[in-house]
Amino acid sequence: MRTSFAQQTRYGLAALLAAALLASCTNSPQDEPSSSGSSSAAGSASATPTAPPTPPSSPSPSLPPLPATSPSASSEPPRPAPPTSRPSPSKPAPPAPATPNPPAPPGTSTSVVRSTASGGRTVALTFDDGPGPATGQVLDLLARYGVRATFCLTGRNATAYPAVVQRIRAEGHRLCDHSVSHPQPFAALSYQRQEYEIVAAEEMILKAGGAGTRIPWFRAPGGGFTVDNQRIAAANGLRPLGWSVDPRDWSRPGVAAIVGTVQRELRPGGVVLLHDAGGDRSQTVAALRQLLPWLTAQGYGFDFPAV
Repeated sequence: MRTSFAQQTRYGLAALLAAALLASCTNSPQDEPSSSGSSSAAGSASATPTAPPTPPSSPSPSLPPLPATSPSASSEPPRPAPPTSRPSPSKPAPPAPATPNPPAPPGTSTSVVRSTASGGRTVALTFDDGPGPATGQVLDLLARYGVRATFCLTGRNATAYPAVVQRIRAEGHRLCDHSVSHPQPFAALSYQRQEYEIVAAEEMILKAGGAGTRIPWFRAPGGGFTVDNQRIAAANGLRPLGWSVDPRDWSRPGVAAIVGTVQRELRPGGVVLLHDAGGDRSQTVAALRQLLPWLTAQGYGFDFPAV
């Protein structure tokens, strides 16, 4: 018997429906495939466990850049931290003395000498403030009478007249330091200034006099001796030199006054103060022309001051 197309279609649909119902009745819940894959894939997963997924790595925290350092800063050692508490103040050191007193070298006295070296009936003639224009005349008179004297030179004049200094030495006279510039009152100067005036003058006179020059004495301008300048002089090998007769010829009291004072005040072994520079010394030269023959007539010998 022949079937129509419609009947064939109904028979096919019924067969498909019956097969679907049968399959739904025979499957158990545990055999239901998971949504992640087939049953074979599930068994494989239970045999070899899958490693848990690696969590995304978090970004490394950003570090601040290193500070730039210069070569000198990098090589400098670290400085110690300042103390948290102040140290107790230490006792201040005592101030240095304003006028140090250097010891005199052995053999040099600090006392002021006012007599001749040999004593007896002798006299020491001394001339201050030179060399000057009158020094040559004084030297001529001394040479005429064979007299040796002592010349107390300032450093400035010695530098200005080195040839005269050398003549003084060559004719057998002796030299004395009379400061650089003859400042007065000398005793009122600072210690440092007095030291300069004494030491620098000695150097200037030595230079002017040349090799072999010797300076045994120092005479303070105006006689302004103090313990300090006497010790300064002695520390430099200079004996402080004073006088015993002062006719004040520097003030130009007249030739007769100069001569009369020396004749009246001189005692054996005395030291006479005269001047060959520092002003007009014509009265001194004229007085010396009278004094030299008188001293010889009185039996005086001529000597140098004590050292």
